[in-house]
Amino acid sequence: MRVNGMIYIRNASQVVTVAGASDTPKTGDDMGQLHVIENGGVVLEGETIRFVGSDKEAQHYVDSKAADGDEVTVIDASGKLVTPGLVDPHTHVVFAGSREFELDLRLKGATYMDILNAGGGILYSTARTREASEAQLVEETRKRLDRFLAHGVTTVEAKSGYGLRLEDELKQLRAARVLNEEHPVDLVSTFMGAHAVPPEYKGDPSAFVRLVTEEMIPAVARERLAEYCDVFCEEGVFTPEQSRSILEAGKKWGLKPKIHADEIVPYGGAELAAEIGAVSAEHLLRASDEGIRAMAEAGVIAVLLPGTAFFLMTKPANARAMIAAGVPVALSTDRNPGSCPTESLPFIMNLACLSMRMTPAEVLTACTINAAHAIGRADRIGSIEAGKQADIVLFDAPNYMYLQYHYAVNLVDTVIKKGRPVIVNGKRVDG
Repeated sequence: MRVNGMIYIRNASQVVTVAGASDTPKTGDDMGQLHVIENGGVVLEGETIRFVGSDKEAQHYVDSKAADGDEVTVIDASGKLVTPGLVDPHTHVVFAGSREFELDLRLKGATYMDILNAGGGILYSTARTREASEAQLVEETRKRLDRFLAHGVTTVEAKSGYGLRLEDELKQLRAARVLNEEHPVDLVSTFMGAHAVPPEYKGDPSAFVRLVTEEMIPAVARERLAEYCDVFCEEGVFTPEQSRSILEAGKKWGLKPKIHADEIVPYGGAELAAEIGAVSAEHLLRASDEGIRAMAEAGVIAVLLPGTAFFLMTKPANARAMIAAGVPVALSTDRNPGSCPTESLPFIMNLACLSMRMTPAEVLTACTINAAHAIGRADRIGSIEAGKQADIVLFDAPNYMYLQYHYAVNLVDTVIKKGRPVIVNGKRVDG
């Protein structure tokens, strides 16, 4: 559907704006404040939201602004829920191959680290990604982004980390750049060369850390392929000291720090995130009480991944403790080939309610404005406010609570990306 002029989304059962948090992410009780407009309307023009309010007010705005002969496309949202486009702030979406065989191993008792130490896990994906061309990575990833879009996700963060050598890390990031230019979903790139120690450096991880800090990070920065630098700070992967050196090197080259922290054991990752001024700490299944308090004081966003805990059959992060402590919480799929192979952020929202006891309102905040903060985009996406980018989702749901009640199905009806309908009646349309 090609649209010129104004789009008027009319008569929505609810418009959830999630307004009022573009300067800082929502914390505590404020995560439950969604700013819901019953019987609402939204007006878009070009790539921008122009008006949001009651449907009567929106109709008046359209009548006052549309000159004679101007084209106004009306989208009837009767009985539907309108939200900001969903934002996924933690994915490993660019890779080659899959690891379905690992599910059987885990069901027979193998742990994540058992599989990694046997050459599976990240290292298996590294081998497949190294073998793939940039064009192959683009085409495999394009299909995943199509599925994200069909589930209402309009922006994703994309980490590297399956190359683990310079040319292949650059290849992943270049593939992400191509897709950001070509695909409706916006990609925000993160360099994660320190995702694991590759086999060729197994006996000398310090040498690999030097490769990351002295060669990979400068090359990524010079080519402007990423905004963020991430590291897997975990027992058996990278120590807190090694992680600090990697993130500090990234900061010197203008890459903002993120950190995979305390996923498998309490390892001081949350504390390090606070000390180093990380934008976000991610996973946090085993974060200490001290680490949670430090994150709250430093304003570090917790990006929680309940789908990963679900798929690995382990206890999820303590979201309630983090929210009570004042940590801003975001949610993500962690889309990757091993520990969370799904593009359904709505299902992750369901899990956040059912496994971490987050409320439906907190969950929607975590997947919109707080997720936008986690990737530095809250000034333009994550809420429905005049002047922001026109990323909008219409769900076949009467209210926001219904999204979490009617779980594990795709309720997306329409997705509008930068003012252009790209999913209509649940199906992809050409723009």
